[in-house]
Amino acid sequence: MHTLVFLSTRQVLQCQPAACQALPLLPRELFPLLFKVAFMDKKTVVLRELVHTWPFPLLSFQQLLQECAHCSRALLQERPSTESMQAVILGLTARLHTPETEAGTQPLCRKHALRVLDMTGLLDDGVEQDPGTMSMWDCTAAVARTCIAQQQGGTADPGPAPIPVELLDAGCLRRVDLRFNNLGLRGLSVIIPHVARFQHLASLRLHYVHGDSRQPSVDGEDNFRYFLAQMGRFTCLRELSMGSSLLSGRLDQLLSTLQSPLESLELAFCALLPEDLRFLARSPHAVHLKKLDLSGNDLSGSQLEPFQGLLQAAAATLLHLELTECQLADTQLLATLPVLTRCTSLRYLGLYGNPLSMAGLKELLRDSVVQAELRTVVHPFPVDCYEGLPWPPPASVLLEASINEEKFARVEAELHQLLLASGRAHVLWTTDIYGRLAADYFSL
Repeated sequence: MHTLVFLSTRQVLQCQPAACQALPLLPRELFPLLFKVAFMDKKTVVLRELVHTWPFPLLSFQQLLQECAHCSRALLQERPSTESMQAVILGLTARLHTPETEAGTQPLCRKHALRVLDMTGLLDDGVEQDPGTMSMWDCTAAVARTCIAQQQGGTADPGPAPIPVELLDAGCLRRVDLRFNNLGLRGLSVIIPHVARFQHLASLRLHYVHGDSRQPSVDGEDNFRYFLAQMGRFTCLRELSMGSSLLSGRLDQLLSTLQSPLESLELAFCALLPEDLRFLARSPHAVHLKKLDLSGNDLSGSQLEPFQGLLQAAAATLLHLELTECQLADTQLLATLPVLTRCTSLRYLGLYGNPLSMAGLKELLRDSVVQAELRTVVHPFPVDCYEGLPWPPPASVLLEASINEEKFARVEAELHQLLLASGRAHVLWTTDIYGRLAADYFSL
């Protein structure tokens, strides 16, 4: 539903040149809604001018693009269009390139107001992007190019002095996300010292940091030791993501360098060994963990017992547990249920890609009745719904093999009835791994 104010705003923006001319005459209280409508409808000319003359100290996507009183559409849950994102960046470029002396000629001195442009919070789950959308990595690179071009241009220009650009205030930045890149350990070792100057950084997301103790090399060891030394400089880090990093037998070295306990730890596809899990369970981090992602690590064999010990240590605080593709069959799940159900604050459980049967899922559903805070369970298609599976089935087979749709429909109906019978119709049990966004650490 849209309010009359929203519909009127949309109508005003139909003629973009006229809307741009009218901006100086409009009350600044309308700017947030103008921004949302322009972003939604790809009114790029207006969007660029809105950023150029933004009248507030903060322009935050998380505030402006969420559901609001005038429009129920939450643009944060949609991939941003390239056109709208580029318009925002062009508006930033125009703002930076306008000489300081012109600020006084702007109506209401609006050009002086903007201090922080916060483009975080948009949907960017790492899934292949639509050609018409823009990833956060692309946005970050575009903004960085804008700032670098401004600084270089100012230095070469013998005219007006360069405008100081301080988009990354060392005292304000809370997250750096370097996932989905090809920097490798050597490249990260160059970048991390610069990141470490942000002393209030709370979240650091990295990928492809290889420190496998089973395949050491001289250069790799030197780079890894240097990387560890730089990680020890962070004093406020609370979230660390190390997805797809070979950390076999090295987790103790990584976590021991940190100065404060983590509350969110992502170790997906890190080839963890039993000793890694044992160290984590005994470390100061375990009793503070709110979010834990161990996806892609084999927990079915000798890792099962230390994993259970880790759950026991984190039971009092754990809110979000992701165990996708961990080779957990019914036997391992049933053995883990007693400690899993002690995680009484758990809100999210991810089990997709594990070889569980319908019997195992029903046992989990029954036992989880004691977890009053549980809201979402992402479960696999039961092995009962496949035909001719090898055993144990590799995760690739579970993800790619076709299922018997009729059998699965009966499974869904039975799970739904069990939820209704236990008074938990509000709990979502689903196989949609992409429909549920991973909880953001800052929202926990």
